Amino acid sequence: MHFRKALFVATAISALAGCQQAGDIVVEQGVGITALRSVCPAVGVPDFTGDVTLFSPADGRTLDALDVTAALTNVRSECNDTGEQVYASVSFDVLAQRRNVRGARTVELPYFTTVVRGGNAVVSKRIGTVTIQFADGQERAQAHGVGGAYIDRAAATLPEDIRQRITARRRAGDEEAATDPLNDPEVRAALASATFELLVGFQLTEDQLAYNATR
Repeated sequence: MHFRKALFVATAISALAGCQQAGDIVVEQGVGITALRSVCPAVGVPDFTGDVTLFSPADGRTLDALDVTAALTNVRSECNDTGEQVYASVSFDVLAQRRNVRGARTVELPYFTTVVRGGNAVVSKRIGTVTIQFADGQERAQAHGVGGAYIDRAAATLPEDIRQRITARRRAGDEEAATDPLNDPEVRAALASATFELLVGFQLTEDQLAYNATR
């Protein structure tokens, strides 16, 4: 799976940007660094998993073999960070279109919701199914999907010594004032370890993923 997102940027450094909440890092103006960090995960869609194409026959790749196309859109998220277990949910719409409109048809499309830590470590993954209902003569249809996951607050919280190194006041002329703590490998590693993402996308076969990546 590719963990670079098309809809959002969520590396360890960019995870410092977010909605300010209790417990966030807030560095005052003039210190040299301004950053906000939330325990809530960034939410998005990994590259090449936001749409799916079905062919008939399955190994066909020509226009006349095109069967159904679907795209995942309107991704929205909510986060409840009031407890020791942070719960993040994601909802989305699926817009589908079929080539042959004769007869009513039901199409089931599998999708995943996964929690990724530090940009590349999969913590959990769940598979769901969104059901598309086409009426007779209907070319386009829409469905709705949801997912969610729990994240341990302690794991998503920076150690106090790292927080202090990031937020320490720096005076102009001091040697430390010329050093960005975010460039410190230990600080970057701690940021990555405490950074979580909740990703959603279609659960594609290897052939479907390759098709999306090369078209």
